[in-house]
Amino acid sequence: MLEDSRRRRRGLNIWPGYVDALATLLLLFVFVLSLFMVAQYFLSDALSGREAALERLEADIDALTEIIAMEREERAATETQLAELETRLVATLAQRDEARARVSTLESQRAALEDSLADQEETLAEAETRRGELESRLAGLEAREGELEAERSELRDALTDREEDLERERALTDDQAARIDRLHLQIIALREQLSALSEALDLSEATAAAQRAEIRDLGERLNLALAERVQELSQYRSEFFGRLREVLGDHPDIRIEGDRFLFQSELLFDTASADLGDEGREQLAGLATTLDELRQRIPEDLDWVLQVEGHTDRRPIRTAEFPSNWELSSARAQTIVRYLMDQGIPPERLAAAGFAEYQPVDDRDTPEAWARNRRIELRLTNR
Repeated sequence: MLEDSRRRRRGLNIWPGYVDALATLLLLFVFVLSLFMVAQYFLSDALSGREAALERLEADIDALTEIIAMEREERAATETQLAELETRLVATLAQRDEARARVSTLESQRAALEDSLADQEETLAEAETRRGELESRLAGLEAREGELEAERSELRDALTDREEDLERERALTDDQAARIDRLHLQIIALREQLSALSEALDLSEATAAAQRAEIRDLGERLNLALAERVQELSQYRSEFFGRLREVLGDHPDIRIEGDRFLFQSELLFDTASADLGDEGREQLAGLATTLDELRQRIPEDLDWVLQVEGHTDRRPIRTAEFPSNWELSSARAQTIVRYLMDQGIPPERLAAAGFAEYQPVDDRDTPEAWARNRRIELRLTNR
């Protein structure tokens, strides 16, 4: 029985171990299954992230493709522009060389013209001196001509008297005949004197006519020389206005009309004021620089002056400082002249004048006309 019991115990002790083994296997299976599920979750998440990253990369690739295409187009356009710029550069360099050649030619022509002008001025001075001498001689000849005319008239009267005496005495005696002979001789002498006086008078008239012609010729040459000087000043004026237009730019309140350069007053001054504003000083600084450069090239004997004229509109002003538009326009012109003097322009080359509202460029009674009439005019002219 003891052995049966032992055998029965041995048979019963196998099942717990078997159950433990099954439980262990089950736990291991559950653990492996959990690991698989966790791994599946992480793999799915990684695959989803990778697909999103791939989509982002594809979008980036598309964007980069577009950027590369745009860059290629820009590069082609840039290369085209570069080719055009190279062509323009070659043309510009050719124009520069041509301009330099023209400048050299113009400088040579200018030097020749200056030499010619100096010769003409010297000739003109000599002609003026000669003209004065000829006018003095002409005045003397005209006075002498009057004297000769008076003497000829007296001789004619005397001849007439002698002939009348001769006619009366033809019937007289032999003694009187001798006297008549003497009278004939006197008449002949008087006629010779009259002929000599006539020749002298004719010579004086011819000399006077020649001198008048010479004076007319000198006058024409003088007028021609003056016209050339005026033309020369006009050329400098055109250059001055052209340079001013380059310096000041295409400003709507600055314009050129004929031989005048016009600034609207609002560009330089505040309303009812003669004090320069900052913008006005900036504009006048460019003007002063241009004028100073130009005056270095104008010949010293060309008597020029820059006239600054102030103009207002027709509306009256009554302030303590400016009782009328006369004072306002004059004060503005003087302010500009003083500024140009401070910039180094010689005062003898400047003039200021105020015209109030009495020289309008627009006669209409509108705000637009008033604005056009409120202006500062610059005029480069001779004295």
